[in-house]
Order: sequence, then C-alpha cells, then structure tokens
Amino acid sequence: MGRKSLKEERQREIIKVFYKVAKKEGYENTSIAKIAKVMDINPSLVIHYFETKEDLTYALIDYILERYLLIFTVEQKKGVTIADLQKTIEMLFSKKWNLLFDDGLFYTFYALAFREKKIKIKYKAILDSLRFTLAMIIEQCNQTNELKISDPKSTADLIFVLVDGAYFYLSMESDKLAYQKKLDDYKRNAYQILGITPIIS
Repeated sequence: MGRKSLKEERQREIIKVFYKVAKKEGYENTSIAKIAKVMDINPSLVIHYFETKEDLTYALIDYILERYLLIFTVEQKKGVTIADLQKTIEMLFSKKWNLLFDDGLFYTFYALAFREKKIKIKYKAILDSLRFTLAMIIEQCNQTNELKISDPKSTADLIFVLVDGAYFYLSMESDKLAYQKKLDDYKRNAYQILGITPIIS
C-alpha cells in the first residue's frame, strides 16, 4: 500500500508540473524533457511513470475532472437545501470556478477531442459528471419540497450549457467591468431557470 501511495504522489507531482509548463509555454511546446528540467530530475524518471506525452495528457485530463468537481462542496451532504443550491450557482458563475483550470489548456484538449477518441471520452466524462452532480443537488431540493423542477437532469444540462457558453465567450473579454456584468447576467439567468431567488451580495 505504501509503495502505491508513493507512486501516486510522484505521478501527481509530475502532472502538476506538466500543467504549469504547458500553461506557460503551450501544450505543443511542452515535452517530457522540459518537465524533467523544471523538476530537476532525469527524464527517464518521468518516463518511468508516464511512458509518453499522451499518457501524461490523459492523466492531466483526469486531473481536470478532480479540479472541477471541487466546486461541488455539498454533493455528499445529507439534507441539501436551497441555500446550498444557491451557493453552488454562485460558485459556478464566479472567477474561482473559471480559474480552476487554464482556459488555453482546456480548449487545447477540447480541440484534441475531435481527433483522439480517448480524449473525447474523457472530456465527455468530465461534462457528464458535472451535470450529474448538479442534477443530484436539484433533485435533493425537490425531495424537501423547496424546489419543483420536473426534470432535474435537463435543467442541470441547460445550466451547464449556459456556463460553458459563458466562459468561452468571456475568455475573449478583456474589459474587467464588462466581464463581471456579463457574468452576473448569465448567473441571473441560471437562477431564473431554477425559479429561485439569487443571493444578494
């Protein structure tokens, strides 16, 4: 068990450095040699854990999923309330959510999904997991009669269509005030879809 834990720790360390190097220099310009140089280790050690750059890429995409699921702080909680759902919406439409993973890398891997089936499957798993978790939160609010959403899955999907489209569009916005205004507008629409009152800042 100890050896496995040490291996996982080392792999996670390599994945994080891969992310930092790729974020700075671009995915196409990132190599195992560059990762090893930043870590001050022999490239053979990186290859020991990840034989190819593709293997590292798959692991990093899995890491994306873990990062994004951090936004759901109430998924395992019993007795989820409207306040918890409001908190989730606030987090989804926040800079914290958008900063969980670099936009450039996210869309680079998204583009790769059209050429590589394995990446496409992994990306779909990310998007499905996010929608499923939000649907579960909505359903729990239904069960306590705080909410009356006839189709939690479709509602969660619609909110994430709004989230995905919002951040793609906002990634092109350089005006901070305009960015925040648009983000607030999108968040208000999400509250309207759910039929609940927004949290007053």
